[in-house]
Formats: sequence, C-alpha cells, structure tokens
Amino acid sequence: MGNYWVHIMTNKANTVLYTGVTNDLRRRVWQHQKEQGSGFTAKYRIRKLVFYERFDKAVDAITAEKRIKAGSRRKKEELINSVNFQWKDLCEELTNEIASLRSQ
Repeated sequence: MGNYWVHIMTNKANTVLYTGVTNDLRRRVWQHQKEQGSGFTAKYRIRKLVFYERFDKAVDAITAEKRIKAGSRRKKEELINSVNFQWKDLCEELTNEIASLRSQ
C-alpha cells in the first residue's frame, strides 16, 4: 500500500489556495511552513493545511490533483468545507492519521 497525498493549503486569511501532491505529506507541509516548499507558497505565506486525501497509487493522487486544480475557487472551497468547515489547520490530525497508518 502506498501513501500518496493530495493537499490544499492556505494562508492565515484563507485568501490564497495552493494544491499539491506528494508522497510525504508531513515533510511537504513542514517545507511550506518553513518557506522551503516553493516560491508560490513562500510569496503568499501559505502555512495552513486545510484539506488532504490519501491514495494508494501515485497516478490516482496526480489525477485528483489535476481535477482539483482545474476546478474553480468555489469548487475548491466546497471540497474543503465538506471535510473542514472551519478551515482549521489539520496538521495535528494528519500526524495522528499517519501514526495510525504505521500501526496497521
């Protein structure tokens, strides 16, 4: 079983959205928070993880990322709201989920 992740991150004011895919979500979130992830996330101070989804296959995660990126801002907001209506930072939840996956 693989661990491939699609994620959406935002800035403090929730005005800018960043969608990405990775095989190590904790590391990738940390990179964005430390301004080591990408120029875009550093420029717009993207720090808060508001959505993530795990896939077993890289191709499925990439397909999902492309679908999300192709959607409107409204569609991205609807996706986030479907699992995180308050737009809270999901980093702690992610850590717990990864620990659970490792114990299986």
